[in-house]
Amino acid sequence: MKHVIIASLLLASGFLFGQKIEEEPFFGVETADGMQNNPEVPDLYYTSTCFKQVLVSRMKHGVDILEGLRQIVEKEQIRNAVIITGIGSATCYHVHVVDNQAFPVKEAFIRKDVPVDITNISGYVFDGRVHAHITLSDEHMAIGGHLEPGTRVFTFCIVTIGILEEGTSLKRFDDKNLR
Repeated sequence: MKHVIIASLLLASGFLFGQKIEEEPFFGVETADGMQNNPEVPDLYYTSTCFKQVLVSRMKHGVDILEGLRQIVEKEQIRNAVIITGIGSATCYHVHVVDNQAFPVKEAFIRKDVPVDITNISGYVFDGRVHAHITLSDEHMAIGGHLEPGTRVFTFCIVTIGILEEGTSLKRFDDKNLR
């Protein structure tokens, strides 16, 4: 029982789960390319929000998936959102993945003109900018990575986006230099 009480107190204080963003004191911090971590940046930070709306979209054959997502974000004037899931199939794909274990980050770009199933699309919209990842498979392999232009729909592609309430800040959540 003693351990449960201590854990509850630590959770309540935010100790185990990091720093909740009320103000943004560390967002002006820059970390040099070769530097692994900057002590001014908390190990973990988070914010609380709710979905204002959930949008389910469908793209037809031939549509570039990243461009389709960008069009939705622009048309619906989405500032911050969660790309919850996506499924479908593609005639070809283009992704990039990290290709090293030291800073600065190096990326490898993979492009194939082969049919694949889309087993998932996930990601975020940060201040109107789409940051999506995709997982693809066929009968021999599965591959995933950062979605790049050139991944085209085969049969269909359904993507569900949770639009976050106004005032939600995801500032620098995907900034590789905030470390």
